[in-house]
Amino acid sequence: MKREESIDYNIKACWHAIARMYNTQAAQYGGTISIGYILLNIDNEHGTPATKIAPLLGLEARSITRTLKSMEEDGFIYKVQDAKDRRCFRIFLTDRGREVREISRIIVKNFNHHVREAVPDDKLQVFFEVINKVQSVVEKQLQQVQDGRQLIELEPLVEKNKG
Repeated sequence: MKREESIDYNIKACWHAIARMYNTQAAQYGGTISIGYILLNIDNEHGTPATKIAPLLGLEARSITRTLKSMEEDGFIYKVQDAKDRRCFRIFLTDRGREVREISRIIVKNFNHHVREAVPDDKLQVFFEVINKVQSVVEKQLQQVQDGRQLIELEPLVEKNKG
């Protein structure tokens, strides 16, 4: 199979292009795509528990710990210990965080507007159906691996490709 025919290659290549575009725009405001997505997922009024942010982005909690720390150091967010559960911290936006959040929101809306102008609604509907189906296949295969089930028998394939 050629890489251009591979589903995962096309998704990854497109995502990398989108990320480059977002990062180029975000850099003008001292941000990154990661910072923008985190800011967009913090409740503007009540803050958001630190442990809830990563799952909102489809990530593991430990994968954004360093980013949250640097965001706090750079003045985008601040942490407040939860009054009910002293083990938890809520993340709040600073004035700078609110400003960059709004810029991020505008950039995302603008990109989506341009895509919606370029792609007819019926094709976007099919795209969302397909991408959701791909996501469910990924989740099913991930669950099988986590359950200890091998997805394919690799040994015969490895032997076949040695020669």
